[in-house]
Amino acid sequence: MRAVLICPSERPHVRFLAETQPLALAPVLGQSLVEYWLSCLACTGFQEVLLLASDRHEQLQEAIGTGARWGLAVAVREQPQELTPLEARSRYCEQPEGAAGQEWLTVMDHLPGFAQFPLFTSYQGWFSALNVWMPEAITPDRVGVREIQPSVWAGTRSRISSSAELRPPCWLGQSVSIGPRTRVGPGAILEDGALIEEDVQITDSFVGPRTFVGRYSQIKDSIAWGDTLINWKTDSIAKVPDAFLLCALRSPARRRGGGLFRHLAGLCSQH
Repeated sequence: MRAVLICPSERPHVRFLAETQPLALAPVLGQSLVEYWLSCLACTGFQEVLLLASDRHEQLQEAIGTGARWGLAVAVREQPQELTPLEARSRYCEQPEGAAGQEWLTVMDHLPGFAQFPLFTSYQGWFSALNVWMPEAITPDRVGVREIQPSVWAGTRSRISSSAELRPPCWLGQSVSIGPRTRVGPGAILEDGALIEEDVQITDSFVGPRTFVGRYSQIKDSIAWGDTLINWKTDSIAKVPDAFLLCALRSPARRRGGGLFRHLAGLCSQH
């Protein structure tokens, strides 16, 4: 069987999510959107997948390769602009819509099986969709993440202080570090490589990959990614000028030296 996935291009209401990668590669609980789709298609019996991409197709191609990781034959076809489903079907599908055949097509603007939770209509919608997806993120082919307490998932290389408090639901990605007396959740998502210092509170918020959150910070109803802070309720966007409060971690060991990791001495448990 063959699937055709239309990759989303520009979505003006969530422009920030596509600053560094196409939306198909946006981080969703430790994996990209397209990875979840390929996993789902492989598990449901598809053998071939065609990705139609109008935004940075080369990044997409590099990320997924030939699809061998999922046991699929995946091809990426560059497009001058995002096609509508009707256009894509007329150009790339051999059978008409509704025919009892071996082809299937969709726009990849939601997570598999969750079309009622669109990802890219607003920041609030995106955050809500990720929270709904949290229990589904442990796909059959996924390793390295486990439920360490009811509705709290953590990567196997995460480091959590014994005095930190985890309030469900929350997600802690791979290589996440959480300092003493920090409270995470409810409704918190910390993507891979996030580094949270001591005495921080994170509630109903998303912390992006390799993002540093400094001591005494309080993040609520927000997307904190690099030095950018977005309130997903109001869509207000701010750049945080002080790296000791919020910043991106490119090369953590060199960038801030031992001072950045002073809380690691208090980390007592590893999950």
